[in-house]
Parts: sequence; structure tokens; C-alpha cells
Amino acid sequence: MTTGTAIPTDNRLTGVLCGIGAGALWGLVFLAPELASSFSPLQLSIGRYLCYGAASALLIAPRRRQVLAALTRREWWSLAWLALLGNTAYFVFLASAVQSGGVAMTSLVIGFLPVAVTIVGSRDHGAVPLRRLAPSLLLCAGGAVCIGWQSLASPASGSTTAQLTGLACAIGALASWTTFAIGNARCLVRTKVSVHEWNLLTGLVTGAQALVLLPVSLVLEDWRRPAPEWLTFAAVCVAVALLASILGNALWNRMSRLLPLTLVGQMILFETLFALIYGFAWEGRLPKPMELAAFALVVASVVTCLSAHRRP
Repeated sequence: MTTGTAIPTDNRLTGVLCGIGAGALWGLVFLAPELASSFSPLQLSIGRYLCYGAASALLIAPRRRQVLAALTRREWWSLAWLALLGNTAYFVFLASAVQSGGVAMTSLVIGFLPVAVTIVGSRDHGAVPLRRLAPSLLLCAGGAVCIGWQSLASPASGSTTAQLTGLACAIGALASWTTFAIGNARCLVRTKVSVHEWNLLTGLVTGAQALVLLPVSLVLEDWRRPAPEWLTFAAVCVAVALLASILGNALWNRMSRLLPLTLVGQMILFETLFALIYGFAWEGRLPKPMELAAFALVVASVVTCLSAHRRP
């Protein structure tokens, strides 16, 4: 009976470091809706992914013929739905959740991503059995409960309707990104292009989707803003596109080729950790006891998961 495939130490260390880097960059995304709060989630998504698409087009231009020739129709379809779930839909849901329910509540729900991805990934060939991952999953769930308890004890300002709307959007973000993480990891195993090229192709497709959504938003939403707000919007979109979408995604894709899906799921915890750290800095306060407990539990979850992936 197979108990899982051991990961070479060098690959494991490199993969974990890439996961930490991706989490640090992706955590910045949670601040974007607060920094440009006068713009809607759809407007923020369009701005971010137009920048992501433009940067991807420039970076892939020197090798566009070779890269495009290596793609099959199936991979184009995969890129389309991965871009929709992992970028466009996820960021709209996330921005809506942050603006309605606050960073803490959104981080709580997104904090369950490792549990969802790890459970689904446990069915993959060579994955570590769930019984060996149980301690890690329990610690992860404990950390999420601590964050939730603190969120309930100090609820964000706003009506009950806004809180419920934020919770529903956070759950939508959780579902869309869980599907993306699993599908993207499996596509990276099949495709012949490099992880960097796959990231840039995802950016091209996401940028095309943003172009389709732009006229819809122009009709349905008010884009009139004073000049200072437009400068903030442009700075946020460019920064998030380059740091989170280009560099963060590249690190994540590199990690996805080095680590099994059950361990990939645990790496998402770093996005939650960094999002909370940035949130504390934004609010100008130190973490409270329950939040410190959540940090400790999340770190312990990753350490126990790494131990579970060592050769028995």
C-alpha cells in the first residue's frame, strides 16, 4: 500500500520558499480594495488585469511564436477557465468581501483554502494519505477558528446585510480559487511550456477577459472620479499586476511543479498570514492574543505538513 512519495530535500526547500514569496506578494491584494475604496470590485478587477495582460504581452513577445505553437486547443480552454476562476472572478469576489466585511473576515474564509485544496489533492497519485495530514489540517482549522473568534468579538463596522454580503463573496472567492489551484497544478504537469510562460499566457487570457468586461462596466457603473483618485487607482492596479500577478504567480507556478498538491494546499496559508500582517499595519495596531494564537497554529500546520511529506 502506497503511503506517499517522498520529496527531494532541495525541491522541497525551493518549493516552500517560492510558496512563502507568493504568499507575501498575494497578501498585498487584500489591501488593494481599501487603498482604492472609491472604485468598485469590477473596476478594480478590470484595471488590475488590463495591466497584467499588457505586461504579459510585452514579456512573452520575444518567444510568442514558439510558445503559441506549443499549445493545444485543450490548453487554450484550460487557460480560459483558469483565468476566469483564479483571476477575474476571484478578485471580484475578494474585493467585494473586503469592502463589505473587512480584511479580517475575508482572511478567515480564505484561510480555509489549504483545507479544501489538501482534501481534494489527497486523491492524486502519490499524495500523502489524509490520515497522515490530519494533525496539519486540524491545526489549520484551529487557526481559522481563532481568527473567526476574534472577528466576531470585534466585528467590522457596517450593517448585518453588508457583513452577510461580505461573507457570501468570501465563500465565492474560496470556491473559485480552490478550483483554480487544483486545475492549475494539474495543467502545469501536462503542458510543455515553462511555468513562466504559462503565467504570461494566463495573463494574456485574463487581459482579454478584462477587455470584454470593460464596456459592460462603462455602461453599468460610474467611472467619473477626481484626478487624485485616478492616480491612486492607477498605482494600485500597476503594483498589484506586477507584484502579485506577474511575480507572485510565477513563484506559485514554480512551487506547483516542485511540490505535491497536498503540500501546495498548505502553502496558501502564507497568503492569509501576510494579508493579516498587512492588515495590522494598515490599521496601525498589534495583533491581539487570539490573532497571535492563529499565527502559531498556522505555522505549526505548515511544519507538520512538511514532516508528513518526508520519507517514512
